[in-house]
Amino acid sequence: MSENEHEIETENEIETQNALEIPNAIEVQDDADTGEDFAAMFEASYQTKRFQNGQVIEGVIVSIGADAALVDVGAKGEATIDINELKNHDGVVEAKVGDRIQATVVSTMGGLKLSRKLQRGAASAQQIEDASRAGLPVDGKVEKAVKAGYEVRIAGLRAFCPQSQIDIIRDTDPNVHVGRVYTFKIVEFKEGGQKFVVSRRSLQEDEQKLRAVEVRASIQPEAIVTGRVVSVRDFGAFIDLGGGVQGLLHVSEMGWSRISDAGAIVKPGEEITVKVLRVEDDKIALGLKQLMADPWSMVLANYKVGQVLTGRFTRVAEFGAFVELESGIEGLAHASTFAPTGRPGGWAKSVAVGTTAAFEILSIDPDKKRIGVALVAEGTSRADSAAPSRSAIVPGAKLKGKVERHEKFGVFVFLAPGVTGLVPSSETGVARDMDMLKAFPLGSELEVLVQEVDAAGRRIRLTVKGIAEAAEAAEVRDYAQREGAAQAQSFGGSMADKLRGALTRK
Repeated sequence: MSENEHEIETENEIETQNALEIPNAIEVQDDADTGEDFAAMFEASYQTKRFQNGQVIEGVIVSIGADAALVDVGAKGEATIDINELKNHDGVVEAKVGDRIQATVVSTMGGLKLSRKLQRGAASAQQIEDASRAGLPVDGKVEKAVKAGYEVRIAGLRAFCPQSQIDIIRDTDPNVHVGRVYTFKIVEFKEGGQKFVVSRRSLQEDEQKLRAVEVRASIQPEAIVTGRVVSVRDFGAFIDLGGGVQGLLHVSEMGWSRISDAGAIVKPGEEITVKVLRVEDDKIALGLKQLMADPWSMVLANYKVGQVLTGRFTRVAEFGAFVELESGIEGLAHASTFAPTGRPGGWAKSVAVGTTAAFEILSIDPDKKRIGVALVAEGTSRADSAAPSRSAIVPGAKLKGKVERHEKFGVFVFLAPGVTGLVPSSETGVARDMDMLKAFPLGSELEVLVQEVDAAGRRIRLTVKGIAEAAEAAEVRDYAQREGAAQAQSFGGSMADKLRGALTRK
């Protein structure tokens, strides 16, 4: 059989076979439909398989449901993304239909599933690298503090986070972050993860920029706000009010009592409620004590002039010592209320900051928030105190005091806490050409006589010479009385003798 004859016979066989299949045309049509469905499934399967886990792709949101959103990723392919991936920190969905998003493929089984944030332990080194290129955040656990930073475990890989990048707030204790899970931004990923550096602070700063405008609009004077302590300094603490907006809580506004260590009141990372005092340009002044009762409002009810109570020395100044009577209430023991020591400022050496003692209240001025106090000698009370009370300082009283200081016009003598009198030069009994310092050494005890006291008790005139004069006058009086008694006794005796003799003669 020739070659042409063979080709003709083959064509005839095909035609015969087709003719035999004509009655079954409907069944052939059904097979065609099945083939198209299979082709569609194959195409969908192909679209899914052409993506790989960890691959970063872009798509457009086409619908948003209660639990997930549908994303068109092109070429008739669609993917889903969890609705939580589209919410902000307040739980509000920020995305809308038509938005273009960038996400990472996390699963191709049963359809494409996307994520904008890689979950801890669910990514490979390749996925981490893809996330690094796409700028996607990743979750990691801070495992331990190391030199200059922290070791972070991300998807089974070990990353390094510099200490300055772990938080906006600088903690004094580096271990506060150990064991916690944070979201990080990949700063560097090379050599399959051998060089893996992350930052948490950069993400925090991005979030702050978005919230800063809104937060600033809500901060007004007198507002009560909650913030977090960023850092503590000698002069106060910086408080993060949200969105990177910070205010200063000055140490003087932390409490009604005097505070020397701001770190004793607040700690970095601590959340506190404060009051906005002032807002000037970019400076926000905050207060903490304004949320507490002012102890000075009860001063007149709790304290009385002349009252003796226990206080604590808090600090010493050139003009006196401050005494804490209760938290938020301080009195001043003026330098003049301390007994002279003979040395300038010598009283201050007897004051030990932090020690407690008994004090007498001399004055109270609630408007100016001032209380004058005087130290009461240890082991004594007002009743049996050697120092005279104010009521004992009257004209004619003889008192003992201590030389406090010298002036050209006289000598000042300490009589009692807060009470000083003047001995004019003319009343010292010392000649003008004599050295007054030698005659009356500083701190030496001196007996004086009160000559005059003004109505307010602030000016007291004393005399030393008057004591000698009074003593001489007393001696003269005593002598005169003795002489008079002796003469009377002598006169009386002679008359008796004469009378007795006259009677005897009779």
